[in-house]
Amino acid sequence: MELVIENVSKTYANGVRALDGVSLTIGTGMFGLVGPNGSGKTTLMRTIATLQEPDTGSIRLGSTDVLKDKEAVRRVLGYLPQEFGVYPNINAVTLLSHLATLKGITNGTEREHVVEGLLRRVGLWDDRKKKLGTFSGGMKQRFGIAQALLGNPELIIVDEPTAGLDPEERNKFLNHLSEIGESVIVILSTHIVDDVAQVCSDMAIIREGFVLHKGEPQAALDEIRGRTWRKTVAKPELDEFFEKHKVLTTRLRAGKTIAHVLADERPGEGFDGADPDLQDFYFMKLWRVNGDGNGGGGREGGNGKDQSILERDGHVTAVDSGKGR
Repeated sequence: MELVIENVSKTYANGVRALDGVSLTIGTGMFGLVGPNGSGKTTLMRTIATLQEPDTGSIRLGSTDVLKDKEAVRRVLGYLPQEFGVYPNINAVTLLSHLATLKGITNGTEREHVVEGLLRRVGLWDDRKKKLGTFSGGMKQRFGIAQALLGNPELIIVDEPTAGLDPEERNKFLNHLSEIGESVIVILSTHIVDDVAQVCSDMAIIREGFVLHKGEPQAALDEIRGRTWRKTVAKPELDEFFEKHKVLTTRLRAGKTIAHVLADERPGEGFDGADPDLQDFYFMKLWRVNGDGNGGGGREGGNGKDQSILERDGHVTAVDSGKGR
């Protein structure tokens, strides 16, 4: 089974061009769609999920025309949107049973087995009688996965699922996704590059509606391996450092700023070779699009939060994330 997206474009009434000729082929497994907020990820996910029409292009899931046969797609689709709401005064087993009925599982005995199996699978069976309003963020997201798995879907879409989760909840959630992705197509749309690095075997980077890169994460790392250098930089020297070097990322560690730089040879005194990570590659693709010959990269704050992109003075820096389009 493959999802084939060809030349999909979408411009909203306010003139925002959210998608511009997007073409992707996505096979079985975990596929990461990564990009800064406002890059078009949510627009593409909603289009695939048959919630809105593109202006141009085509989408096929196997032999099904997604844009013409929406009902056929919805029968095999599991969807966890960016903002997944629950009824706070209903418990998990009651709401999931209701959603299973809407999904077409009308036989009571079958429905009970399905609901129990899914709640056990996502680790919520012991909490099945608790009101959903008392669930933590991670528990609500796991419930969201349970409802997305109703009906044994062949395509699962999860949009920004780990934003706001603590590290333990995030790891549990990603582990569940990884298990699911062994047998179906799972599209993980996110601005958190580490999520893609952790669980995805294929990925694409999107910005301003364009696909900048498509390929395996390991191949992306191999592209910049041996060309990534590390140096500790004093805060007063950062602006000058950004002017002189192609900075991929900066990280605060114990109050010190550690910069990763892209260069074919050692850039100068004090630089050591660095083992690149996917975030380095991601920011390299973004600053190349900026056309900034002096570099620019992602600056990461000291609070450990994943962050998104904002252009500032010709560079790409990191800011606390909000909601994407």
